[in-house]
Amino acid sequence: MPDNGEYRVYLGAYTGAESAADGIRLAIADPGGALRCTESVAEVFDPSFLAMAPDGATLFAVSELREGRVIAFAVRPDGTLGEINSQPTLGAAPCHLSVHPSGKYLLTANYESGNLVVHPIAEGGVLREPCHVVQHSGSGPNPQRQEGPHAHQVLPDPAGRHVLAVDLGTDSVHVYDFDVDSGHLSLKHEVPVRAGAGPRHLAFHPDGDRAYVLNELASSLTEFGYDPATGELEPGRTLSMLPPGYGQPNLAAEVVVTPDGRFVLGSNRGHDSIAVFRADSSDGELRLVDIRPAGVVEPRHMALSPDGRVLFVAGQRSNDVQAFRIGQNGELTPLGEPVLTPTPVCVLPVS
Repeated sequence: MPDNGEYRVYLGAYTGAESAADGIRLAIADPGGALRCTESVAEVFDPSFLAMAPDGATLFAVSELREGRVIAFAVRPDGTLGEINSQPTLGAAPCHLSVHPSGKYLLTANYESGNLVVHPIAEGGVLREPCHVVQHSGSGPNPQRQEGPHAHQVLPDPAGRHVLAVDLGTDSVHVYDFDVDSGHLSLKHEVPVRAGAGPRHLAFHPDGDRAYVLNELASSLTEFGYDPATGELEPGRTLSMLPPGYGQPNLAAEVVVTPDGRFVLGSNRGHDSIAVFRADSSDGELRLVDIRPAGVVEPRHMALSPDGRVLFVAGQRSNDVQAFRIGQNGELTPLGEPVLTPTPVCVLPVS
């Protein structure tokens, strides 16, 4: 790892004719979170989402193809990546992946085909053939975006007992029991959100009994109570992520929760802003406290530094990443100028 408290930030991107990106890039953050030095460390087509193994030895990436693939990379001592192998996702346009806390399985969501796939991870980070595939079904009221299922995220809960899949096309969150011995998913709950909301991503509160679902099409955030023993989700309040009266097109994109559980942050594409919610209000209710400029154009993804004090925001259309210091009251202070990097759509800080 870098010296003097620095750490690495891997950047996934969309490649292709309209982008100068050729795959995964690497930036270095200083102890305060300011970024520098982006360079290509792996050539991949459309590595639009990245995830790290629990031991930090293997990085996994989707390749968002019509015939989707996931790729395993060994992380070298200097931070560069060496391809180990790849496997098909048995679906179209994989857009999200995560590693089970056991380190034994990679979970992938295929957006276009609306299905989930589980790959066992062997010694040395080698991906084995898929051991289980789950197909979602259904649709929503938006004919352009919800004509069928669109699995947009698949995420284990902190204990790894359950796996949650957020489906934008069916306006629902699927909760699965996960068998760590076989890698199989068994549907336990299918929880609806408001019709047409288009849920995209979910983030857990560190206390383990709350989760927040960001609704892309409605530009809103819904709070859920979560029972880690049963996987049950109990819907609560839904709050807008936009200023009152804002009437221009907007698509919400990413949600993160600070490690201390005080703040929930969501990104807006169109309004190009970060909505800051307070999660530790005196009455226990989630409250919108501010909407700050994102400092980039079309903030598709954002992620927190390993210590949770810095927010990195990827500007897909402005070809840059902006870092913010998160203050005691949720204020966002830019850390220098954005770092230029082509078409960034995923940020992965690693300790």
